[in-house]
Amino acid sequence: MSQDTSHINALENEAIYILREVAAQFERPVLLFSGGKDSITLVRLAQKAFWPAKIPFPLMHIDTGHNFPETIEFRDRLVEELGLELIVRNVQDSIDQGKVKEESGRYSSRNSLQTTTLLDAIEEFKFDACIGGARRDEEKARAKERIFSVRDDFGQWDERNQRPELFDMLNGQIELGQNVRVFPISNWTELDVWSYIKEEEIEIPSIYFAHKRKVFLRDGLIWSHSDYVYQEEDEEVLERMVRFRTVGDMSCTAAVFSNATDIESVVEEIRDSSISERGARIDDKRSEAAMEKRKQQGYF
Repeated sequence: MSQDTSHINALENEAIYILREVAAQFERPVLLFSGGKDSITLVRLAQKAFWPAKIPFPLMHIDTGHNFPETIEFRDRLVEELGLELIVRNVQDSIDQGKVKEESGRYSSRNSLQTTTLLDAIEEFKFDACIGGARRDEEKARAKERIFSVRDDFGQWDERNQRPELFDMLNGQIELGQNVRVFPISNWTELDVWSYIKEEEIEIPSIYFAHKRKVFLRDGLIWSHSDYVYQEEDEEVLERMVRFRTVGDMSCTAAVFSNATDIESVVEEIRDSSISERGARIDDKRSEAAMEKRKQQGYF
């Protein structure tokens, strides 16, 4: 067994252990699913954790309404093929109900508006554990997270109310109204995820591979040309070979120039990259503490 394979196997075993602990310690867990590579990896890990039974909790997508169509098509097909339960809650409903306000202007996005829709859904279904694909290598706000991250009855993260996690001891005891966000792949890197996808031959949405797409350039980033993305009249639309390293709301997810059209070339590209994965997330650039603030509000 190669060192790389041994490393991936160890990460897989840890994630499976965490998922089984969730099923054992919580009454109403849910897997937060975006259709991105990390949540797809979580689905495969959950399949392995509970095989030959089905995954014992539903998937839930907080849909901004501004998602890449390739991602939504993949989401629906995956759920149908695996016979999973999918819950979808829409940001547009939160806007229509006056709970959040649609942004406008140059950097407008619905990404941060997901927080209210997510917290409402947690309350609606009384979920006590929400499994997510956040990883510590992504961003400094995520680097501080526990694997079992306790949230208060307002869905907020309080750094003073987190439990020590010694060895592999995961404490799922919560008080009335609290819930826990669970991050089974906390210790994985972007390269680990891609290596696992390659090893497991996991299908992912086509936008992760290089393809011709209409884009425009702004602030050193490659923006998708779309009705969902604000664009100045003088910003020229180009057709270029690009791919996406991370997938979110179209209005806040930038592309990268790439010729990586298959999994092998993507892995090599990630190995050689000097730019972080979150460097292509436009919403992270709003302020130095943008992710930290959204975490405190209950975002992920």
